[in-house]
Amino acid sequence: MSVDTSTGSTGVPAESEQHPRALEPLTLLVLAILSILGAMIGLHMITTLGISPNTSVIGALIAMMVGRIAFAGLVRFRNVHRQNLAQTAISSATFGAANTLITPIAIPYVTGRPDLVWPMLGGALLGLAIDVWVLYRAFGSSFLPASAAWPSGVAAAETIKAGDTGGRQAKLLAVGGAAGFTLNFFGLPMSAAGVALIGNMWALLMFGLGLLVNQYYPNFFDGQTLASQYIPHGVMIGAGLVALVQAAIMLSGRRGPKAADEVTAEETDPSLVPTVTVEALRRTFGIGYGLYVAGALILATITGLWSDMSVLAMIGWVLFAAFAAIVHEIIVGLAAMHSGWFPAFAVTLIFLIFGLLLGIPTEPLVVLVAYCAATGPAFADMGYDFKAGWLLRREHRPYTAYELEGRRQQLIGGVIGFVVAAGMVALLWRSYFEDGKIPPVSGVYGDTITAGLTDPKVWVTLLLWAIPGALVQIIGGPKRQMGVLLATGLLVSSPNAGWLVLIALAVRLYWEKSRGAQGENEMALVGAGLIAGDSVYAAGKIL
Repeated sequence: MSVDTSTGSTGVPAESEQHPRALEPLTLLVLAILSILGAMIGLHMITTLGISPNTSVIGALIAMMVGRIAFAGLVRFRNVHRQNLAQTAISSATFGAANTLITPIAIPYVTGRPDLVWPMLGGALLGLAIDVWVLYRAFGSSFLPASAAWPSGVAAAETIKAGDTGGRQAKLLAVGGAAGFTLNFFGLPMSAAGVALIGNMWALLMFGLGLLVNQYYPNFFDGQTLASQYIPHGVMIGAGLVALVQAAIMLSGRRGPKAADEVTAEETDPSLVPTVTVEALRRTFGIGYGLYVAGALILATITGLWSDMSVLAMIGWVLFAAFAAIVHEIIVGLAAMHSGWFPAFAVTLIFLIFGLLLGIPTEPLVVLVAYCAATGPAFADMGYDFKAGWLLRREHRPYTAYELEGRRQQLIGGVIGFVVAAGMVALLWRSYFEDGKIPPVSGVYGDTITAGLTDPKVWVTLLLWAIPGALVQIIGGPKRQMGVLLATGLLVSSPNAGWLVLIALAVRLYWEKSRGAQGENEMALVGAGLIAGDSVYAAGKIL
């Protein structure tokens, strides 16, 4: 029996079983307007505060309000799937403009090569396109399952569902949202607590411990930070290498037999059956690496690197740039999937350090780092969006065709957001940079490249701390990503976030133990509300 594709309790007449189209004239207009808003928020926040807020919830809320307008056909936005397209577009525009486009192109600008900004914008767009294509082809596989945590996606979906159905779910979400918004006034990053109520508990335990060590380490070592000693970078290198091996094993298809509960769940719930085979997944990542190689070649050509490097050096640079790009998106994607936080800055910095240690000249290193930085954030953000769509579509019967069509429409909605973001960045980057509004992380990359690495002890430190990172990742296995999340926590500087994660995990453990499956659902709703409230507060700073 198929599910009514109207929004349920709203009283809107049921539409056909076909998923709403992103390119319907009215829908396209709303998505374009939301994308402009999202790009403006992203550009402002990344250049002033150094962060890019999750605007998915903002888009969903605006779409809900638009759906209350009873003329010009806007009432159709009371449909939860159109609201999903709206949150996909605005979120894509935000992260596309802030993390994927303006951050990379600021790197050559701060290193004294403004002539490379336009070529680098083209390279960043190439990286963005490949990034999104790989995620679209890989999402729903055993490697990036729709059933994984993807906490920010849960927050968006629960916001949409609560707005549609109301009742107890809406109240729990509202309580979480109010708490998330209010406590942010006191400097508490409530999104950290929110993801702890939704994501993998073991992964987030390591994340919380990493945050606490990072926060209090300077108190015991005369103000020295972990980052200044390259300890978290070493941990991430070890954990990342093991994660890549684990990913390769999964892509090879050499997985053990499924547990009995996994088999039973897939038999009773078709939404838990992977929509991407291992063979297709392996082919996607193979083609993805080839595309990154081609992108690096194009980037080397338009930036003029060919004229300054030998053929052998150029081949090595292209292969290394493509490797850095695809590894960056995998590590960032895995961290985002399990914890809702993605260490894009940290992983890019690791490849920057590798480039310095390998003696890559300044200009090729600038281009390499910018290319690497352009991948990952859009990969993670679209994973959140697809997760939200999956939660809204998973009860539909027949399931598979509707899910795949919905995912395709979300891709189109995301592309609309990315195109708008590219146009906004192309129009506004010069005015931002000339006013001194540079993304802080771009300044860090530029300063690191300019200063270089003269201490040979860095290699020793990286190798030494790679060992515990690798061991923790091995112990946790590919489904928990404990090593990657420990390294992420060690690299993230967010005061009191570690305490919030651990407290939220303790509350979640107690609540779920006392109330069972119902308690798990309640904690997910409160967590979604905390993330939503945090997002609204962060976006509100632009005012």
